[in-house]
Amino acid sequence: MLAAMPPTPDTSPERGEPLIRDRGDACPGALRLHAAADGFLARLRLPAGRLTEHQVELLASVSESLGDGAVSITSRGNVELRGLPDGCGAVLADRLGRGGLLPSPTHERVRNLVASPAAGLDGHGHADVHAWARELDGLLCAEPRAASLSGRFLFVLDDGRGDVAGLGGDVTLIAEPGGDSALLRVGGQARRITAADAPRAALAAALAFLDAASAAGNGAWRVRELPAGPAGAEGAVDLSGTGGQPVPVPPPLPLGTPPAPGPLGPRALSVLAPLGRLTAARLRALSPAAEVRLTPWRGVVVVTEAGGVSGTEAVSGTAGSGTAGSGSGSGSATEAQAGRLARLAAYGLITRPDAPGAGVTACTGLPGCAKSLADVRTDAGRLLPAPPDGLPVHVAGCARRCGHPHGTWVDVLATGDGAYLVDGAPTPRTSLPDAVATARALPTR
Repeated sequence: MLAAMPPTPDTSPERGEPLIRDRGDACPGALRLHAAADGFLARLRLPAGRLTEHQVELLASVSESLGDGAVSITSRGNVELRGLPDGCGAVLADRLGRGGLLPSPTHERVRNLVASPAAGLDGHGHADVHAWARELDGLLCAEPRAASLSGRFLFVLDDGRGDVAGLGGDVTLIAEPGGDSALLRVGGQARRITAADAPRAALAAALAFLDAASAAGNGAWRVRELPAGPAGAEGAVDLSGTGGQPVPVPPPLPLGTPPAPGPLGPRALSVLAPLGRLTAARLRALSPAAEVRLTPWRGVVVVTEAGGVSGTEAVSGTAGSGTAGSGSGSGSATEAQAGRLARLAAYGLITRPDAPGAGVTACTGLPGCAKSLADVRTDAGRLLPAPPDGLPVHVAGCARRCGHPHGTWVDVLATGDGAYLVDGAPTPRTSLPDAVATARALPTR
């Protein structure tokens, strides 16, 4: 019987086993391009996944004129441009800079901020964490030392609903009921701080990590890579400079529920990008929009009108229950929302939880990646619609499993002989849809 696969084994060492990173982080950015089989790749950090309507059009235009005509959404709500020609770096940087997407050349790779994408829109949650994200991004870019963070160091800002808190942040902020306080988590440590101090506390925690990494001398890129000591690796980060008071170590953070495709409150829509890719035409179909938010689940929240539900309104109950933990839409679509969703569906975007492609992701695969053993995107496109509450699926061309989801998923791994392993079970390509459908229906373990 097939069994749902856990995440790829952590490449960090076991407790007590030293890790030494003897090179700098080579994670690509907007200015540091990566050579791939299909051309050069640029990864553009978008704090909280936020884009203006003008920036959406800019990405569509850049993808057409310089890239392969599409952008990929990453598991952190950032975007990648692929198929870029050699020597395009200066032109790309100029266009991104003029569009407000490259505010700091020295800090562009460290602007890794994930925030609850539905915050302020659907009546759930306890604070406007997108305001935190804006302030924290400004503080990061203004702090020279922050440029020393690796391109993999992650800030997670959860509005209290629990949707992103479990995404493995190095520094995690969780809004608490009432909206006046927040929990700052770094590994196994936690402190309660005021909401107003949350962005500055997050930056202070990141700088404390740099101090700990320097003292350890092992080149750690992330908190979990610090050497273990009597109090564990996380205890090496001195959080005394972040303010607030220490609190007992909370239980492990569960993996939350992403916004379901469909209406999201009265002024927003949630859709998924097939296999995480948005063509230029699909990008343009997102307009008009007051704001666009890319999500860690390769989705898009389209804010159709300015002035959504604020965190204060959510807590007081004037716009919803204020109950944390909801990841679904707000209910039936209005006539305008239904029409907008139909238009987005016509462009190939996923607008229903039961639509083909919902919950399915894939790495780049052949021909874009030389390490891949199969054209995984074509094979992933043949998979059947998910059963209700079915597990997510990730189709990977090699054992690195680039871009895999968090938590538990159905692991589909190319083997190089025209077949796959589905959660470890050899499966011919022709049997892939049925095998994956069976695996998705199994209980999560």
